[in-house]
Amino acid sequence: MKLKIAIQKSGRLYEDSVKLLKECGIDFNNSLNKLKTDATNFPLEIFFLRDDDIPQYVADKVADIGIVGENVVEEKQKKVKSMEALGFGKCHLSIAIPKDKKYGGIKSLQGKRIATSYTNILTSYLKKNKVTAEIHEISGSVEIAPGIGLADAICDLVSSGSTLFSNGLKEVETVIKSEAVLIANSKLSKAEMEIVDKLIFRIQAVKKAKKNKYILLNAPNKNLDKIISLIPGMKSPTIVPLAEKGWSSIHSVVEEDRFWEVIEKLKANGAQGILVVPIEKMVN
Repeated sequence: MKLKIAIQKSGRLYEDSVKLLKECGIDFNNSLNKLKTDATNFPLEIFFLRDDDIPQYVADKVADIGIVGENVVEEKQKKVKSMEALGFGKCHLSIAIPKDKKYGGIKSLQGKRIATSYTNILTSYLKKNKVTAEIHEISGSVEIAPGIGLADAICDLVSSGSTLFSNGLKEVETVIKSEAVLIANSKLSKAEMEIVDKLIFRIQAVKKAKKNKYILLNAPNKNLDKIISLIPGMKSPTIVPLAEKGWSSIHSVVEEDRFWEVIEKLKANGAQGILVVPIEKMVN
């Protein structure tokens, strides 16, 4: 049995989706002309599809699982399950207005014209905030709408904000935050779910590795207790006596977010020769 996964054939999630699967040890041919390929070392068949079509394919069980942005899942409103947040493709859906316009809060959008590709999400957001606006559905180049007089505001996906800036727009409301997620058909068999669980186990190992660094250092024995408290590791650090009396080598794991703070404290407690190495996989 092979599990069928749908990923974006081009666009902002394609490269990271392919990279994640390969970091999970899954080998396949992803040449740009292919719309379907088989993994050689994992029970997986890979479909390369349009981003917007993936929730429908998964809901209809043409594909069993898929990698797609949360924004697309919410907009398409198909019956699929979100199984795992993947940590890439982070962005947000925002309402933006011309830079030279004053903004008086969400209520100031009452009766305004808003251009968007995300009509379902925007409709729900405005309804929740008790605002009635005229929604114009546009596919692509939404940011040009205020400049040509089609709309007073837009609701569009924002990553860096550079596109808004270059079109004379400013963000005023964040509607939803989004990242890539692994979605699944809601009626997978037990055997299919076993394969999904194996894939998620690998994904979690890759994600955890990216959030941590392997650290090696030399430390004076008199400060070992303090240094160990700073880098406790997954269970406890490895301590190896050095040839030089009164010194030990310590091997441990440190979280990426705490890295510089920890390094400074280690140096303050006499740590020397600090080496930091990326971790490829991390399994508890």
